[in-house]
Amino acid sequence: MRAPGPPPQRAPANGPSGGSATAPAGVPASAPARQGENGGRRTAGERETGRPGAPERSRHPRPPLPSAPPQPPPPTGEPIVAPRRAASVPGPADLAGPPTFRLRPITAERRRPPVRTLLAVACLVLGTGLLGGVGTGIWFTGDADAEPAAEADFDTSRELWHNVPVDTLFPREITGKGAGPGGADRAWTRVAVAPDSTCRNAFDPLLGKALRAVGCERLIRATYADETSSSVTTVGVVFTEADEEGMRKLRERFADEKLSERGDLMPRTYPGRGTVSADFGDAQRASWTLGVLTEAPAVVYAVTGFADGRTVSDPQPAAEATAKDQTSAAAQAGLGHDAKSLADRIESGLREQLPGADTEDK
Repeated sequence: MRAPGPPPQRAPANGPSGGSATAPAGVPASAPARQGENGGRRTAGERETGRPGAPERSRHPRPPLPSAPPQPPPPTGEPIVAPRRAASVPGPADLAGPPTFRLRPITAERRRPPVRTLLAVACLVLGTGLLGGVGTGIWFTGDADAEPAAEADFDTSRELWHNVPVDTLFPREITGKGAGPGGADRAWTRVAVAPDSTCRNAFDPLLGKALRAVGCERLIRATYADETSSSVTTVGVVFTEADEEGMRKLRERFADEKLSERGDLMPRTYPGRGTVSADFGDAQRASWTLGVLTEAPAVVYAVTGFADGRTVSDPQPAAEATAKDQTSAAAQAGLGHDAKSLADRIESGLREQLPGADTEDK
């Protein structure tokens, strides 16, 4: 067996062809190649790699290395623009995304109204509300105040019997144009005035009972004679104690039951001593009328008869005696017209004195 000697020197590779070359002058030659451990023979690793002393590769192949990610294309001089997204409001997924949030799409910004406009609108709304509240308050307050005022006026009219002069309530002379039968003019003169009194013994029992529901504050009466002194008429006003509702119910009852037309509910007369009405009693009553007011606590009536004291056996309500083709004594003498005309004029004068009546009418 031959002793190992120094390994043969290998010339360094000169280019890809693997040819040898002599080192230039002045440059020391490369170190001698390392002698292989196997007596100058190259190992498998040295044969595979071409490097002395390289270990032999494993026979099990290694897994391939992962391929490098694709590189972006080289710049072309123009920026790469991402496709435009439709404008939308980012949802919860966008807000909870990567650390660097995406910018919201730029949309048309809503122009906020200036502060002066907002203040003006607020003032307008508040002003309208205040005016509406004031108007509603006045409306409700007006209604609330109107009711006590109406009640006060109604109660005040109950005192007219002593607050208004007797010549105003019962004028000395009364004229009635076209107030007689066939449209003839009539005229009456006051011949007697009764002192104010209660309603005791002032009416027939049934009429007194019918009026008892409203009470009697005061009764005033006066008697008139026509211009020929052939007929006499007593006109009376009963001031009641009832309120508006009570007077309304009384009026409805008289209208429904026709109480003002019943002969047993006829008012009584007031004869004046020493006058043409001295003989005017219950037996001389020929025609009558009675009306219930609702705007004042008053009942106005009139009853008429002959001045000569004759007895009338068939008295007739004024509504019937003033109708056409009536042949009764009261109708032929126009006594129904006297009763109705005088009652209407006394009632009209009383209305003029009510609180709140137009002063031009007084």
